[in-house]
Amino acid sequence: MADNTTITLPDVGDFKDIEIIEVLIVEGDEIEAEQSIIVLESDKATMEIPSPAAGKVESILVKVGDRLNEGDKIAILSGATDAKPNAGDKTEEAKADDKEDKSAAAAVQAPPAESTESAAEAAPQSDAMPGKPLRPHPGTGGGDAAEARGKTVHASPSIRRYARELGVDLQQVIGSGSKGRIVKSDVKSFVKSALSGQAAGAPAAAGAGISVSPMPVIDFSKFGEVETVALSRIKKISGVHLHRSWVTVPHVTQFDEADITELEAFRKSLARDAEKKGVRMTPLIFLMKAVVAALQEFPNFNASLDASGENLVMKKYFHIGIAVDTPNGLVVPVVRDVDRKGLFELAAELGEISIRARDGKLSPGDMQGGCFTISSLGGIGGTNFTPIVNAPEVAILGVSRSKMQPVYIDGEFKPRMMLPLGLSYDHRVIDGAQAARFTSFLSQVISDIRRVLL
Repeated sequence: MADNTTITLPDVGDFKDIEIIEVLIVEGDEIEAEQSIIVLESDKATMEIPSPAAGKVESILVKVGDRLNEGDKIAILSGATDAKPNAGDKTEEAKADDKEDKSAAAAVQAPPAESTESAAEAAPQSDAMPGKPLRPHPGTGGGDAAEARGKTVHASPSIRRYARELGVDLQQVIGSGSKGRIVKSDVKSFVKSALSGQAAGAPAAAGAGISVSPMPVIDFSKFGEVETVALSRIKKISGVHLHRSWVTVPHVTQFDEADITELEAFRKSLARDAEKKGVRMTPLIFLMKAVVAALQEFPNFNASLDASGENLVMKKYFHIGIAVDTPNGLVVPVVRDVDRKGLFELAAELGEISIRARDGKLSPGDMQGGCFTISSLGGIGGTNFTPIVNAPEVAILGVSRSKMQPVYIDGEFKPRMMLPLGLSYDHRVIDGAQAARFTSFLSQVISDIRRVLL
């Protein structure tokens, strides 16, 4: 126990001058160890920094808008307990842990000469980077990290403590040490990837050298009264990503319709059960399950091009991104393992993550690892639209408003509830015939949701 403890910013990777966008504590607060105290923001994501100790907040040394670096002071606690020991006061166990971590890291960075060739052959091509060992890079919730969920995490107490300080879920980190052991550099790489808003080791977008003539500078005020309003942070960030995807991915859109008459009847029959569970059973829940069935039938849609652009990384997991409209712009949180979850569980998770999205409380990991994105405008209106592929995914489904219309069946017109679909896809990976088969299969599943059970 110590009378006063100064909380400082821990190592968050190579990022410098990270801006504080929210202070979550006030002087006089009694806080718990690992309770979030401030929120930092990089160019593409936010990150909560937890307290390493419990105690009373005596003073806060930062404010919103300040920019922090590793070691900068954040707050002072009195009566602090469970504080992380200073570097000079490490226990023998901590010293042993650090030594073990350094040894593991050295073993990875300098593999025996005779094993280099076999390691290169075993490494996934998607993580190949010039000048770096060909090994799985620490993940950010997708790929091998997703498959590792629920498995034992191999990390020393000091690494676990370090991860807790940064709010990192070690189940999302791929260990690079011996037998998959997580070392400090893995945690740092994970944090760096999260703050940069991209998968660790992801290459620069192909076509980065594309240039166009600049937009002309126009004084619009000479034509009449104007007002200049700054774009929201989310729109600035998503604008860069969307522009990159649009100019580097050859887009094609396939349109189709699905008969959801029976699906709507089934959905409404579940309304009472959903109400008891405190969830909303929206059509989007059924679309997520239908999309997973289509991805299982057409694996190329559940893939990404590797860094060379010559190979496909085939994903064995099914994480679906859902575009959410927020007051500050569009965000795409990811619902993981949709294939393993039931309708009510998905409804609860989607409702919870949508609320956090609208409140601006999503973590970097919430928006990473997606395989396929659904953008639904059915609650607003429209007949069809062409969504932009959310690269490095290779396809995205746009859903418009359903409407009752006559459909010619068995020699007569019958009223059916039809749902418009628009599938945009990366033509480098998917050709038109595959896209047509995908939407046709998807429409069949949506029309008879029992097919999900097959």
